[in-house]
Amino acid sequence: MQTVEVLSGPEPASEAVPCCPPLTERPLSVAEAERTAVMFKALGDPVRLRLFSLIASHEGGEACVCDISDVGVSQPTVSHHLKKLREAGLLTSERRGTWVYYRVEPSVMAAMGQLLTH
Repeated sequence: MQTVEVLSGPEPASEAVPCCPPLTERPLSVAEAERTAVMFKALGDPVRLRLFSLIASHEGGEACVCDISDVGVSQPTVSHHLKKLREAGLLTSERRGTWVYYRVEPSVMAAMGQLLTH
């Protein structure tokens, strides 16, 4: 029987998920800009952006940490960056046995797409 455990830790920042209209529709409010900046700040690091991309594009929409750890930095650094993405509300994680699986929040992808459309 496989054990599934949702990792505990800092709750994802609810401010990180953008809830904004497309940038071409109207200027962002202060609150919208602050929420969206949290997301972009987390993605502003090349390693984090690559990890986010690897997870988002992985077959089945989720990736085991064992499948995405080869990004040119040490394993502890990968863990640090994954934690930052989780804290920003961009990823969720789930422990299955000894491995941790990451998934991009579907609402994040939809909101990012909406924000950047014209």
